[in-house]
Amino acid sequence: MGVPKRKTSKMRLRTRKAANRWRAAQLASCAQCGAKVIPHTACSRCGYYKNRQVHTIEMA
Repeated sequence: MGVPKRKTSKMRLRTRKAANRWRAAQLASCAQCGAKVIPHTACSRCGYYKNRQVHTIEMA
């Protein structure tokens, strides 16, 4: 069985753990309506993606 020869330093341990931290989603604004959307997805408010309408949204 593999056993470590030396104690893992605090810096090495924290560097390894830092890769798994939670990051908030980066939001972009829609070019048509200005709503906040996730990048590379169609806007759920107006239905546009890359200045083209890809979904028909029913306004109630």
